[in-house]
Amino acid sequence: MSEKFIRTEKLIGISGMEILKKSRVAIFGIGGVGGHVAEALVRSGLGQIDIIDNDIVCESNINRQIFATEKTVGMQKTESALQRLKEINSDCIVNRHDIFFMPDTSGLIDFSVFDYVVDAIDTVTGKIEIIVQSQKAGVPVISSMGAGNKLDPTAFEVADIYKTSVCPLARVMRRELRKRNIPELKVVYSKEQPVTTRADFPASCAFVPSVAGLIIAGEVIKDLIKGSH
Repeated sequence: MSEKFIRTEKLIGISGMEILKKSRVAIFGIGGVGGHVAEALVRSGLGQIDIIDNDIVCESNINRQIFATEKTVGMQKTESALQRLKEINSDCIVNRHDIFFMPDTSGLIDFSVFDYVVDAIDTVTGKIEIIVQSQKAGVPVISSMGAGNKLDPTAFEVADIYKTSVCPLARVMRRELRKRNIPELKVVYSKEQPVTTRADFPASCAFVPSVAGLIIAGEVIKDLIKGSH
């Protein structure tokens, strides 16, 4: 075991570390939430990661996105992520997919090769497609609900989508998933009432989406190594 993961090994054991090393996780959206998921998984010893995002790093990302710095502004987010993740663990296989994931592009991704899928995108249509394709492939999936316009990082909870409340995005997702007869979905969501702003775009900060991402990473690791002890 590499010295860099020795402290994680003390928590989850050699068998847990071996499971992570052999696992492949897809993260759809590597912004404020997904970027922190990716970094935490790679720092935990994940063997292979797929990052799916078509955005370019812009200056307004710097306040909350871990791969956004003054140096990376103008880069593809996946390229910025690739460079940083490889600096953390050069042995991790990082697969870039520079696509805007929607139903018309879902055929570009083979869900059957993943051990776990993380949905950290904002578009409802894309989120639903991720969930549908994951369940078709029999792959566990966890979905991030709304992290914008929030200030309380302690308000996040892990729950089934049908047991959520308050979150406006979760309400829409419940409705759409019922239409498709999808019986369950693990999500991370916040019960905090959104802050009202006058902006025509969601407000955000450094300490809310990051916490959501770290919670998701923890759930992925826990589920992957479940039963290894």
